[in-house]
Amino acid sequence: MSICVFSPRNKRELICLLGGLLVVICMIVAFFLIGNPPPADEITWGVNFSQKHAENFGFNWQEVYLAFLDDLGVNDIRVATYWDLIEDQNGEFVWDDLDWIVEQTEEREVNLILAVGMKTLRWPECHLPEWAQGLGREEQQREILELIRELVMRYRNSSALKYWQVENEPFFPYGSCPWVDRSFLQREIDLVRTLDSEHRVLITDSGEGSFWISAAKMGDLVGTTMYKKVWFRQARMYFSYPFPPVFYWRKAWLVERLFGDEVICVELQAEPWGPLLIYDLSMEEQKKTMNIEQFHRIVNFARSVGFKENYFWGAEWWYWLRENRNDSQIWDSAKLLF
Repeated sequence: MSICVFSPRNKRELICLLGGLLVVICMIVAFFLIGNPPPADEITWGVNFSQKHAENFGFNWQEVYLAFLDDLGVNDIRVATYWDLIEDQNGEFVWDDLDWIVEQTEEREVNLILAVGMKTLRWPECHLPEWAQGLGREEQQREILELIRELVMRYRNSSALKYWQVENEPFFPYGSCPWVDRSFLQREIDLVRTLDSEHRVLITDSGEGSFWISAAKMGDLVGTTMYKKVWFRQARMYFSYPFPPVFYWRKAWLVERLFGDEVICVELQAEPWGPLLIYDLSMEEQKKTMNIEQFHRIVNFARSVGFKENYFWGAEWWYWLRENRNDSQIWDSAKLLF
C-alpha cells in the first residue's frame, strides 16, 4: 500500500494549480456573462407558423396564415412541413396545403423558411405518419430522404424561399422521437445541398443548453432559441433563465469566428410555457410566463442581444387571444414591429 505525502513544495504547487484553474473559470464566466453586445444595425422580425398548432386552437389554419401575412404584415416566416400530413399513405404525396402556403407567400413577396424532416416544429416534435411508425430505423431513414427529395425538388425554385431548415433542434433530446442519429442528419443536409445549391441550410439548436458547435459544423447558419421564463418539469416549478444578452452574443461571436456561420434566433419566446400543453392551461397559468409586459421585455432583450433576425414563437396564441379573449394587446404590439 502506498501513501501520498504532500511536501510543502507539493502543497504550494497544488495551491497554484487550483488558483490557476479558478482564474481560468472566472475568465470564462466573465467572457459569457459580463459585457454589452453591440446593437444590430437593423433587426428583421418574423414569426413561426404551424398548421397543426393553429388547428389545435380550433381555427381554420388558412385564415390564421393569411392574418399573419395581411394583418400582422410579416415579411419573414418560418413554416413547419409535416411528414404525416404530406404523406399520410406510403408513396402518396399530397401537396395541396403546402402549395397553398408557398403560393400565398410568393404573392406577397414574403421570405420563407421551410423546416423539413422527421422532427419539425411543435409537439410531439417528430411527426411520423402511422405507416412509418412500425418501420425499422434504416427503413424510416430511406423514407425520410425520399420525402426531403420530393420537398426540395418541388419548392427549390420558389421566389419566396430563403433557407432550408433540416430537422428541428436535432441534437436536443426533446419530444416523442424514435431515435437521434447525427450521421443521418449529415446525409439529409448533403441531399439538400446536392439538390439545391442556391439556398443555405439552417440547423437549429437550444439557445440555453448548447454552445451550437455541432449545428455550426454541419449547417450554413445556426438558428437558436431564446426563452426567459419556462416551466421546469424536472423540478416542477417555473424558472427564469438568468443569462444576460451577452451570453447569446458571445456564443454567436465564437461560432462566427470558428466556423463562419451567422446565428439567428428562430424561436423567440412569445407564448406561455407551462406544466400542460397551452390548450389545456388556464389563463392564470398562461400569464405566469407570457403577458403583454413579458412580451415587451423579451422584445427589448432580443434587441440587446443584437441578432439580425428574430422569429417569434407563439403568433397563433396571439391570434387566439384576439379572437377568443378579445385581447389584442400582443397582436397589436407585434404589428408595430413588422
